[in-house]
Amino acid sequence: MFKNAVQIFEIFGFKLKVDPSWLLIAALIVWSLSTSYFPEVLPGRSGSFYTGLGIVAMLGMFASLILHELSHSLIARSHGLGVGGITLFIFGGVAELEEEPHDPKSEFQIAIAGPLMSLLLAGFFNVASSLSSGGLEASIGGAVFGYLALINLVLAVFNLFPAFPLDGGRMLRAVIWGVTGDLLRATRISSRIGTFFGLFLMVSGALAVFGGQGVGGFWQILIGFFILNASNGSYQNLLIKAALRGKTARVLMSETVWTIAADAMISDLVDDVMLRHGVSFVPVLSGERLLGYADIAGARSVDRADWATRRVREITVPLGPDNSVAPDIPLEAVFKALATAARRKLLVVEGDQLLGVISLSDLTHHLALQQELGPEIRSQS
Repeated sequence: MFKNAVQIFEIFGFKLKVDPSWLLIAALIVWSLSTSYFPEVLPGRSGSFYTGLGIVAMLGMFASLILHELSHSLIARSHGLGVGGITLFIFGGVAELEEEPHDPKSEFQIAIAGPLMSLLLAGFFNVASSLSSGGLEASIGGAVFGYLALINLVLAVFNLFPAFPLDGGRMLRAVIWGVTGDLLRATRISSRIGTFFGLFLMVSGALAVFGGQGVGGFWQILIGFFILNASNGSYQNLLIKAALRGKTARVLMSETVWTIAADAMISDLVDDVMLRHGVSFVPVLSGERLLGYADIAGARSVDRADWATRRVREITVPLGPDNSVAPDIPLEAVFKALATAARRKLLVVEGDQLLGVISLSDLTHHLALQQELGPEIRSQS
């Protein structure tokens, strides 16, 4: 999801990463605080003073977001769930769970941990702001702590809204899941609320822009768009997992595969296999042993005039874990591998023996048929 995120440090075994998009929100926060909030509560200071204070407050918000997501991660770990890390991005932060919670109780506890942490931080900073009243240095501390108290309160309240994938939406999903015993139904209901909430934010944000509120309204539109896509995407991902559950690569692989001998000429590969049978991905064999595959990119890497004298072996991409899977690997794992692989096809192998080929189109066609048939898919409770 965050391919460009950069790891900055590790905390309690969780990798903390920052997506480049976070730099935009960080800059906006510093700009807003230094041009509006701090000049209002601490008048008469220099621009550089306000900018420095804005950076300090932004770093405080940065730490607050980390603690919010860290609380999710620690509770998830206590329930035996893997956490890929914590990533901060333009819309806040996310604890990257490697799998869905196993039961409604763990889902609810993981979800509520973040808002509780934010409420705790809001209370802490509010007390710190009160204790800092009086005196020059104290007023500066009071302004910074007051902002952090407010931002953590807003973070907690916003996340408690019952719209998936916000924390409140996950809590609602946990409740519905617990009552119905159906994770898919619970996700569908909470995701629809998330969709409506996202649309509401987008519409009200557009009205705010036309009403002259500028950046605030535009930011609201972006947040609404993010929630809309995330809610729909979460439900679709769960549908995919439910449809693929219990199936392996062997079920969907194509066993009828056109192959080529490693010692054949590239011209034979192109004319007799690729063009004749309309394929662009051809497994390469040495006797019965699979060496890898050849494709159009490999053929084009050799001058066309040399195709009749150069062998397929020279353009073969070697068999490896990045282009092959075992026949008994779950289809969900195959889907993830195909989504990140350089090509949208994988060799299905047992040792160095070719059993078949599975492609992303095989999976999407299967999912489309599954959706058209409309089977009752119930998630484990």
